[in-house]
This record gives sequence, C-alpha cells and structure tokens, in this order.
Amino acid sequence: MLANHTDAAGVKMPHSQTIRCVKKSDSRLAYQRISSVGGTNSDGSRWTQSQERTVKEIESGQWEFFVHGAWRRDKIIVATYLGYKYLKAVDDISHPDTLLALPECP
Repeated sequence: MLANHTDAAGVKMPHSQTIRCVKKSDSRLAYQRISSVGGTNSDGSRWTQSQERTVKEIESGQWEFFVHGAWRRDKIIVATYLGYKYLKAVDDISHPDTLLALPECP
C-alpha cells in the first residue's frame, strides 16, 4: 500500500481511487450486498479488494474512494447497520444503490 502524499502546505492527503465494478452477494442486508470492489489503476491494470479492506482504508484516512455517475462524482463512505460496517455513496439512504448499479467485476 502507498503512503499518504502531502500537499504544498505539507498536509497529508489521502490517495484517491475510482471504484468501477463490484462483486455482489445474494444477501438483502445492506451490509452484505457487496463483497468486494474494483477498478483500474493508472497503468491500466485491474484491482479488486474486499469490502472490509476498503472500509479499513477509508477509516484510516489513507485512501478515499469515488464512483463516477453520469453527471457527478460520488464519494464512498463507511456506513454502519446493526454494528456492521459497509460501503455506500454519501447520497445513498441505507442500501449501497450507487455501488450496486456498477457492473460486476470480472
């Protein structure tokens, strides 16, 4: 994993990555709907990682994740349901509908 980079003022900034696909489960529970997320690195290689790892990276402040919609860029946040942590877009109500609309990761 990469270390945080700093801006011109020396403030640590998180790395940013766009989520382009998900692996879905058959569960109807919000926190179990997505098992992993993925995307494409700047060199064109693909990446995937578990929802749990992505939650930890967001909470640590090392990474921030986004989804590009038709007209906007949605930030992915960590939500909690019945004590379970999961990913969703900031504007999603409870279920990760923005992520679920993405294609399935290969």
